[in-house]
Amino acid sequence: MPERILVVDDEPSICELVAYNLRRAGFEVLTADNGEDGLRIAREEAIDLLILDVMLPGIDGFEVLRTLRRHSELPVLLLTARGEEIDRVVGFEIGADDYVTKPFSPRELTGRVKAILRRARKGAEPQDQDTLILGPLTIDFARYEVLRDGQPVDLTPTEFQILGVLARSPGRVFTRDELVDRVMGPNFYGDVRTVDVHIRHLRAKLEENPSEPRLIETVRGVGYRLAGPRRR
Repeated sequence: MPERILVVDDEPSICELVAYNLRRAGFEVLTADNGEDGLRIAREEAIDLLILDVMLPGIDGFEVLRTLRRHSELPVLLLTARGEEIDRVVGFEIGADDYVTKPFSPRELTGRVKAILRRARKGAEPQDQDTLILGPLTIDFARYEVLRDGQPVDLTPTEFQILGVLARSPGRVFTRDELVDRVMGPNFYGDVRTVDVHIRHLRAKLEENPSEPRLIETVRGVGYRLAGPRRR
């Protein structure tokens, strides 16, 4: 059964172009031209990925994403006509998995979509070591679940994958480039500094005091590492 992608963009030409190329790549595609309809479809239909334009009439893409993240970890790729870093940072902060700046090539967009879906599938697959205990955290790879002090923590697919890479090699320092290569793939086109945003988001969800992290540590000038766990 083909994976289903929802495209939300108020420009008919963009919607048609994206939908045409994704269908050629074997995906089933639904479309909406405003945020309200996009949210309704995302709630009512079984969707595997959302492609969301930032500059929508009425409810803009950022607000759609904020609303969606209250109840769903659906992978989201943002489309933006502005190449400003602040737009990308805001998008990652509120839970986007990737972004593409207009104008874009259909090939690039399709590649990004496949990479996000690959990460989501990989995160849902059982690993050789199904469960790790890291202080207050329990990471269950078979169930794609993270608990803090026994309470579930909602992570996006990208956040879960970054945490998984760190958790499988506790104490080892990973550079941004290494994390991008392992999680997003060698063909990632974006800024490797987006890793910093995902790490900040993970700390906000996992650390008791995100401003003084004890689980995900920064090694200045090198990268990030996870404090050593007890294994089960």
